[in-house]
Amino acid sequence: MAQAPKATAPNQLWVAAITSIETKEGWLYLAAILDLYSRRIVGWAMSERIDTVLVLKALAMALLHRSPPANLLFHTDRGVQYASGNYRQALARRA
Repeated sequence: MAQAPKATAPNQLWVAAITSIETKEGWLYLAAILDLYSRRIVGWAMSERIDTVLVLKALAMALLHRSPPANLLFHTDRGVQYASGNYRQALARRA
């Protein structure tokens, strides 16, 4: 079995996920991007909708606060939000 890559410095390896949170006012979705080296959330967004806009907002926050190199390894699940053309274009613009 292959070993997962290990980050030895900030902004080498980011992972992203979406989760749902029940609130008194209803369900919200939280998209977060984690820097595996620092174990810090570098970008996040919340919305009533689980769509591409949600993950694009989290990515925009991460890119605003960090300046990852072009060789950043960025892992997400296979959700349609991350596979969308708009999301892939946003990643390509930063490469």
